[in-house]
Amino acid sequence: MANNQEVKLLGGWFSPFAHRVEMALKLKGIQYEVVEEDIRNKSPLLLKYNPISKKIPTLVHNGRAIFESLIIIEYIDENWKHNPILPEDTYEKARARFWAKFIEEKLTEVTRRILATDGELQDKEVKEAREALEVLEGELKDKKFLEVIPSDLLM
Repeated sequence: MANNQEVKLLGGWFSPFAHRVEMALKLKGIQYEVVEEDIRNKSPLLLKYNPISKKIPTLVHNGRAIFESLIIIEYIDENWKHNPILPEDTYEKARARFWAKFIEEKLTEVTRRILATDGELQDKEVKEAREALEVLEGELKDKKFLEVIPSDLLM
């Protein structure tokens, strides 16, 4: 990365979406600064760069902001061509986007709901999570996936 490029990630330790972006930045070897946000007391920086949704993660690259983790990752991949994250083949790229969205909608959201409920409603959410994991496991079966991710990123 050229020294004149400023990259800031407005995120939070609690956000799987911010971690997703941070992993992409690390995979690319991009130097960046993390600005920890308090979602209950949003910083002027977050309000300046993401006045519409006021959410994290927000990537600020040379004073310009990009929102939503999957969009940020595509931006990172297209802007810094080395160490590609997404496949070049359009079919495989579409499938990667599908599975990322599947994980976001079927696993991340249900996990949030599991943590926020109890009793029968929580049991229902746990069942939904197990079903989604079985689908994902079927897709990943016999495929090389995690071995391409450096071990320091998995911690």
